[in-house]
Amino acid sequence: MRMSKDEQRNPKAGDLLISEPFLQDENFVRSVVLLCEHSEEGSFGLIINKPSILKLGELVEALGFLDKEVFVGGPVEQNTLHFIYVGEKALDGSISLGENIWWGGDYDSLVEKLKLGLFDPESVRFFLGYSGWGSDQLDDELSEETWIICRENLDEKTFDFTPEELWKNLLKNMGGEFKVIANYPLDPRLN
Repeated sequence: MRMSKDEQRNPKAGDLLISEPFLQDENFVRSVVLLCEHSEEGSFGLIINKPSILKLGELVEALGFLDKEVFVGGPVEQNTLHFIYVGEKALDGSISLGENIWWGGDYDSLVEKLKLGLFDPESVRFFLGYSGWGSDQLDDELSEETWIICRENLDEKTFDFTPEELWKNLLKNMGGEFKVIANYPLDPRLN
């Protein structure tokens, strides 16, 4: 979806932030961040395309029966666990980030529903840590064109892409100049 410059500087919860192709911050190279919260006080998001080397069962004893990949949500507080899920709202306290995408909610209820087979493990994604920005920090980074805002709706298919494919696919779907950016090499010297 093509956005004006003003829209590119006005992110909202549910937007995807796509890192510009030559961003050198190792925490965010070719990252896609799901923006969960954006206000004057700051912003909170989760990198949705950066798998960790850990499995959920290694981190949470109560979920040891799940052989589920955990993602790196960002460099902040990597000792915290966060989750999003797709589908109908299934947990009290979940915050809507768009059509059928939810952030957080009653964690104990989630664990219980997963144990009882009442919640599809494929519909939930877990993250260690998060991406955070202080007051005006994200706005400044958007002005510097560090991030590209994408308002494509997430769904189950979004999570079928490999991390590299997701970054490229979102840009290609945005069309125009973004389609060209999607093909930039990781190292411009290799072009």
